[in-house]
Amino acid sequence: MIETHPRHVLVAGVTTRAIAVSAAHAGYKVTAVDAFGDLDLRAVADVITLGAAPGTRFDPLAAAIAGERVPAGLVAYTSNLENHPKAVERLARGRRLLGNSPAVLIRVRNPITLSALLRRRGFATPATRATPVTKSGRTRWLLKPRRSGGGHRIEQWRRARPVPRGSYLQEQIAGIPGSVIFAANGHNAVVLGLSRQLVGDSRFGAQGFRYCGSLIGSRTTPVFPRQGEILETAAALAGDVTREFGLVGLNGIDFITRNGVPYPIEVNPRYSASMELLERVHGVSMFELHAQACSGALPSELEVHSGIEGKAIVFARRDVILGNTEAWVGRQSFGDVPHPGERIPCGRPICTVFARGSDQATCLRRLVRQARVVYRQVRTRARRAA
Repeated sequence: MIETHPRHVLVAGVTTRAIAVSAAHAGYKVTAVDAFGDLDLRAVADVITLGAAPGTRFDPLAAAIAGERVPAGLVAYTSNLENHPKAVERLARGRRLLGNSPAVLIRVRNPITLSALLRRRGFATPATRATPVTKSGRTRWLLKPRRSGGGHRIEQWRRARPVPRGSYLQEQIAGIPGSVIFAANGHNAVVLGLSRQLVGDSRFGAQGFRYCGSLIGSRTTPVFPRQGEILETAAALAGDVTREFGLVGLNGIDFITRNGVPYPIEVNPRYSASMELLERVHGVSMFELHAQACSGALPSELEVHSGIEGKAIVFARRDVILGNTEAWVGRQSFGDVPHPGERIPCGRPICTVFARGSDQATCLRRLVRQARVVYRQVRTRARRAA
């Protein structure tokens, strides 16, 4: 049996840079298993890289197996491990799990179960079903994979088309995508923030329903119309879901908001992408809040701040080979920094950019400007290579 260390945490997921940086910020020794092994991740953690080669996918079970001999007394996970309870179970063997258990994941990630519960509790919820619709009327439906993440493989459903095994239908709600971030201890929940999601934005090389960033505001600088009403309902959602499923640690609920009403579409029962924006604003380790909540201790609500903090994922618009990216490491405006000379296929992320603004429009404009810097450098490199 491997001797473990109580302040050594193993983190696993498709991309672990944000959670690893936060854990290191709190003083933990970190070992990370992810798909990219980016430069800024290696600056704070020992890294085991899986699935980085073009055409390969991150395998959660392989990640769990790869982490078995890491002498860490703690383990935490991020996307897309919430869809793979068996991998989480294997990761947690002989360690303390900081996050929701496999049994919780099985229930809360069932879209039919979740939708039925929220409807019974009186929340406005998009219709969700596992079988084709015979009479849809004017309702538009999305075909979604049950093992969803980041908007991948979501598409419009055409009437009379079968619903493949492993997929489901959800009513498409017209509105603004967002999420509520909350800490939970199995009984109660504390809302830490609301984020507005960037989805399918071509300025960042994204399309369709693909998640490509988040904006975090506050009561004084909202990111939604009628944000106070949304926050009140979101807090009720977080509390009910926590009590029903026994959620612990940091979690999120994605929603579409329309006319001040958030329509919940899924629960993300793990550390998620927008949480690092709260860390940048408040200077508090979100990982430490996660660990404390898993032990039952909930934080106070975070202090009100002004301005908008944002991040955007910049996707490759064509196959590219990167030049020297080492200058990006350590800069506040860049994250998930790839290796010099790394080949990135069209459609995969190049890096993450960050910006802050006094209002939403300013923050978004600065994110777009940062993305243009990335695209210019990629284009310059491609011309030199030619």
